Amino acid sequence: MSGVTAHIAHRGEGRRRVVIVGGGITGLTTAMYLARQTDPEDVEIVVREADDRLGGKLRTTPFGGLPAVDEGADSFLARIPQALQLTADVGLSDELTSPTNAKPAVWFNGLHPIPEGLALGVPGDVRRLASSGLLSVKGKLRAALEPLLPRRAPIGDSIGRLIRIRFGDEVQDRLVDALIGSIYAADTDRFSLASVPQLAALSDNRSLLLAARRSRAAAPATSGPIFLAPVAGMARLVDAVVGEAAARGVEIQRSAPVTELAPDGPGWRVDGAPADDVVLATPAASTAPLLQPVAPEAARLLANMEHAGVAIVTLLVADWPARLHQRSGYLVPKPVQRTVTAVSFASQKWAHWTTADNSEVLRVSLGRDGLRIDHLDDDELIERAVDEVGRHLDHDLVPSGVRVSRWPAAFPQYRPYHQDWLASVEAALPPGLFIAGASYRGIGVAACIAQAAQTADTVAASFDGPPATLSR
Repeated sequence: MSGVTAHIAHRGEGRRRVVIVGGGITGLTTAMYLARQTDPEDVEIVVREADDRLGGKLRTTPFGGLPAVDEGADSFLARIPQALQLTADVGLSDELTSPTNAKPAVWFNGLHPIPEGLALGVPGDVRRLASSGLLSVKGKLRAALEPLLPRRAPIGDSIGRLIRIRFGDEVQDRLVDALIGSIYAADTDRFSLASVPQLAALSDNRSLLLAARRSRAAAPATSGPIFLAPVAGMARLVDAVVGEAAARGVEIQRSAPVTELAPDGPGWRVDGAPADDVVLATPAASTAPLLQPVAPEAARLLANMEHAGVAIVTLLVADWPARLHQRSGYLVPKPVQRTVTAVSFASQKWAHWTTADNSEVLRVSLGRDGLRIDHLDDDELIERAVDEVGRHLDHDLVPSGVRVSRWPAAFPQYRPYHQDWLASVEAALPPGLFIAGASYRGIGVAACIAQAAQTADTVAASFDGPPATLSR
């Protein structure tokens, strides 16, 4: 992301004006990278955020005597190069840490270590799968048949359908759906296969099991951590991006919701103020009403996107059992779910979240697609978290600290053929309007950063007129 050439032209007098709607990590990163490609004397960049807080789904606050415990995402995927590049560009490379060597488990009538040799839950080692207590003998035998099955005709864009046909129901329910479903708060029987590139790549092979084995064998022996996070929490990344953007002349407005988008000659008006280009870095549900007057077909498509809400109940628990040491947490497969879907033993996952009195910080996730929790009040969420986790672990939890973080409609659901839907949305957008964020090309933090970098390049490339060669 260097040596980018931006072509600056004005639809009106004065500087070109770009308005970015949404102050989450996508909108802020888009603004920062666009500012690094342009001269503030030529281009005015404004970010408008409806909330009084920036960062969207990234929030970090004190808890249990610790200065910074994340309330939402607690890390980003390290293999997405744009995310690592962003941390370098804002000076955070030396502040990153990775999880400990503690291992995750799956709870299915007891805790079972996640078998080694998996690729997003897809088995790549029959022997290791056979030694796991997570699957029944019948389930293991069915999974072992996968390399012997013939290549099937196209089965549609569904993760669950693919895995059930190739490996059977137990691998889907207890491994693949438990892993991918927890990442996306999704029901993977209704989630787009093409939207999970690592899994989609495996599906191109006759045998998924053999492809997963080859993939793991080809992986570098020292590939580095899978996840990274700033020691001071994910909000530190937000603050660093805000600081870099502001230093480059970006105007960031808090408590500034956008209520109207209207055409204005070749440009736009955002709540009456002129803009040459508008980036809508907001969820589909929020973007649809803004687009209704100017792009009704795009608005219709966006309004049809479904979302799942979740809550994270953070608990501080003393008297942590020794038998649970070296565990980073566990997932709960749908067949045995009540309300809790996953639990992070956060003090064992992150070394810097160790409390002064060695109490354990637990982050309990509740809710997903098809399992609504927004009708439960905070006391009910806490009660369910304590009761269900206590039952799973056969340990009475008596938390000395509790925090409830609600994320309503936080997870867009990529239904089968999501990419076709997205192509239709983008085809219905007039020139000068751009969309980016978790609703479109990836739900995780790193995916949103990648979209932001690409959006900044796309907006800059759309400028006409004499070139101004600048470097990021």
